[in-house]
Amino acid sequence: MPIDETLVFRPINIALLTVSDTRVAETDTSGDKLAELIRAAGHHLTTRTLVPDEAHDIGQRVRLWIMDKTIDVIISTGGTGVTGRDVTPEAMRSIWDKEIEGFGELFRTISYQTVGTSTIQSRACAGVARGTYIFALPGSTGAVTDAWDGILKYQLDSRHRPCNFVDLMPRLMEKAPLVKQRPI
Repeated sequence: MPIDETLVFRPINIALLTVSDTRVAETDTSGDKLAELIRAAGHHLTTRTLVPDEAHDIGQRVRLWIMDKTIDVIISTGGTGVTGRDVTPEAMRSIWDKEIEGFGELFRTISYQTVGTSTIQSRACAGVARGTYIFALPGSTGAVTDAWDGILKYQLDSRHRPCNFVDLMPRLMEKAPLVKQRPI
């Protein structure tokens, strides 16, 4: 994937949300892995928290973060499976202004290379709300790594060509009713 090294890297601010009924900060291995990948890429991990698998709790946290104009991207881990407790996609879809359908499709294509047909159990998804990108990833370290290394590290790099999510940030709120000013 082409990174144009002649361009200046622009770090972005990322909030990390772990959704789990069983993990605590000390056992959040997928959150730890994602935090490591975010920092290694040169981005700023601005905040990190853990909430239970409850649509209300997920939605409340994400809504607070999308109102914070210093947060560019929210990445969640966990709650994207098919069990009764997995409600992250439903919580996110109730917030988004637009869904990024290709994210889930591409994630499952990449994931297929490591977990085979088990990838069909993933409901990884992404969208945009009030000018903030939101990505919902499965809660395993392998899935987090697949999503970051296969998609996010490129799309969140302002030097990626032919296009990337960072370059679109100033235009995310065009024609939107509530304008969130986003510094770049």
